[in-house]
Amino acid sequence: MKNKRKIISIIIPCYNEEKNIIDILLKVNQVKLNNIKKEIIVIDDCSKDSTLKILKKNKKLYNILITHDKNKGKGASIKSALKKASGDFIIIQDADLEYNPNEYKILLDYLINNNCDVVYGTRFKEKKYNQGYLANRLANYFLTFLFNFRTKSKLTDINTCYKLFKKEVLKDLDLKENRFGLDPEITLKITKKNIKIEEVPITYKPRSKKEGKKINIKDGIRAIYCLFKYY
Repeated sequence: MKNKRKIISIIIPCYNEEKNIIDILLKVNQVKLNNIKKEIIVIDDCSKDSTLKILKKNKKLYNILITHDKNKGKGASIKSALKKASGDFIIIQDADLEYNPNEYKILLDYLINNNCDVVYGTRFKEKKYNQGYLANRLANYFLTFLFNFRTKSKLTDINTCYKLFKKEVLKDLDLKENRFGLDPEITLKITKKNIKIEEVPITYKPRSKKEGKKINIKDGIRAIYCLFKYY
């Protein structure tokens, strides 16, 4: 009897991404993952532009569409998707084209070959991948340093979008954060369970505020607060 195919749930939160949503969905659909099936879950966080209209016209590009009746934040979108996800593995994919879906295989191969529970795609472990605006890099360095100091860890990028989990890791985490504070919350709560987080280098193509980047200084302050609150 053949082994049942594994499934990876790909969670794509989006808010006002009418320019990018089709491109990212096409890229995700084109990814080949050997014998692993993709479950694509899109969450429209009450977009004010044509994002939802475009999604409804292109149902073949995803498996599940979740809509929020008001804007709740990226964290809330991920929590909504986790309730629907049926995959053996779960990964988060931003809709803004900063990350390359073809690199799912890098994370999956590492997780499976090394029997890991969690793998993060780090933007900062190798200099050749070290991209992004200076202010954002410095903020990431500071938050990661603070996390490592608090937990005696050695991570290089706790705010990366590419976080790959075995589904059972996320059970009973009781996630609270609704915005970008979910990144440090997830990482802290996993660490407190004594689950080791592995890292592999990935590429990264940042976009600017003008192009639609949504994270701001308030999110950074909230992230610092979360590092103390959930520790």
